[in-house]
Amino acid sequence: MTQVVAALIWNGDRFMICQRPAHKARGLLWEFVGGKVEPGESKQQALVRECREELAVTVEVGEVFMEVDHVYPDLTVHLTLFHASIAEGTPQKLEHNDIRWITTDQIGDYAFCPADEEILARLKMR
Repeated sequence: MTQVVAALIWNGDRFMICQRPAHKARGLLWEFVGGKVEPGESKQQALVRECREELAVTVEVGEVFMEVDHVYPDLTVHLTLFHASIAEGTPQKLEHNDIRWITTDQIGDYAFCPADEEILARLKMR
């Protein structure tokens, strides 16, 4: 099982979502910023590194919002979604096709990666 981390970053009543590049698996679907945990890293260290690589920002990692296991045809992931905030920098599209800030009411307007569905359902209940 692949350990994956992601960030739930709020800006007022909106949270950040990122669109995967077209050439990657699950291309053009929306997701939370993050990625795989590398050997020797904590989940928090992996999230800081991924946000730096993908958005050119430094994040402060908070509490776990939710954990989800999901089986894709090509891999099985254990996704840990952390509350996080941007400590430094302005998000840039270094790896993603697009970045948006959306409200929970707008979740249905976007096609998300299947692993995020359970998380999004919980966000809608807030």
